[in-house]
Amino acid sequence: MTVPVFEEYEPAIDCGCAGCAVRRRSAARALPVRRGGHPAAHGARRALVLATAAGVVLSCGAAGAAAAAGHAPGPPHADGGADPEPATPQGEKGPLRGTGASGPPSAGAAAPKTNRADIIARAKTWVAAKVPYSMEKYWSDGYRQDCSGYVSMAWNLGTNEWTGSLAAHGTRIARADLQPGDILLFHNSADPAKGSHVTIFGGWANSARTQYVAYEQARPRTRKQSTPLAYWNNSDRYVAYRYKGVTGGSPGSGSSTAFPGVKQFGPGANNKYVTQLGQMLVKRGGKRFYAVGPGPVWGTADKRATQAFQQAQGWKGKEADGIPGPDTWRLLTTGGGRNIPAAGAGGSPNTAVAFPGRGYFKPGQSNSHVDRLGKQLVKKGYGKHYVSGPDPRWTEADRRNVEAFQRAQGWRGGAADGYPGPETWRRLFA
Repeated sequence: MTVPVFEEYEPAIDCGCAGCAVRRRSAARALPVRRGGHPAAHGARRALVLATAAGVVLSCGAAGAAAAAGHAPGPPHADGGADPEPATPQGEKGPLRGTGASGPPSAGAAAPKTNRADIIARAKTWVAAKVPYSMEKYWSDGYRQDCSGYVSMAWNLGTNEWTGSLAAHGTRIARADLQPGDILLFHNSADPAKGSHVTIFGGWANSARTQYVAYEQARPRTRKQSTPLAYWNNSDRYVAYRYKGVTGGSPGSGSSTAFPGVKQFGPGANNKYVTQLGQMLVKRGGKRFYAVGPGPVWGTADKRATQAFQQAQGWKGKEADGIPGPDTWRLLTTGGGRNIPAAGAGGSPNTAVAFPGRGYFKPGQSNSHVDRLGKQLVKKGYGKHYVSGPDPRWTEADRRNVEAFQRAQGWRGGAADGYPGPETWRRLFA
């Protein structure tokens, strides 16, 4: 009995190009199924057909397998825990869909400008529309319906980002400096599929700042709810970021967060900033200083209330002269620092609570905050670079000791530059 002759070919199973894929499929179709013949020939024929079929499947690659499964390829999916923390898988970085967008902006393009009020307003549109969660679908505005697509929409980015790329559009900030429109981001670079997520900060939900209003895209739909800082788990791994293109103050505040200048305050001042200052001081415990008002005309009540707030932060001398400076204004507008204690409360305030401001810690500075910082570094075991002191003068020894402390927190690069910020201060005095 004659053994059938088969055409020899190489299916190039490991090649994913279109030419090899066509060759494999054509070769598979060209081989007829024959009856009779030697049993060994039948076995060879079946093996060859199976190998060819396998090559066709492999030539489709991950995209074909994903399409067969009913979803598109993307970065590894994130798996969340049980409610109230849902699973939040996400898609990959890409352009907007269905809006005529031409793709991502060119490299080096300036971040589109927006303000906090608009960020929150955009975030609320998805909450109101109850946009279903999906890593595969895109809402009518072109943004992907997952956690990072939601932030891309709220920040008005021209692309759909994911947790591995959102940080490039923001500036890292301390949690104490969070304002509405900022985000809390956890990207697990070692295993992106394990817990990666991002939320939009909508404001503090309690006075202790242990809860905040989170806007997030999570199963089954967009939600807004009070959430533990920073999230239900992996809380210490979430990083706060502020969009690089954000302008203006907090939404709905009706006031500016930018310091208007020292000249707006003091004897003879009569303007809206004096009123704003007084209103903020009243909210922080200074109501007892005002028999009437606050109002636009600077008075003794404004000075006494300001001084009481400054002293509550542990400031003394010129740092607590009753005239607001940039650091006083920043703490008042962001809700930071300690409140003014009640009358007759007595005792000295906890000087370690409020960060005094970055301006006190740089070459040429000499103040009580530098001295306090140095002593705390020594107390915590980070004083090896001091040959003498510490003392009120800022020196390279202070910077190197702060850097050592920052590196001990696991920070690198600009986050460990040796200059204390609010988060360094908080951890050092915790």
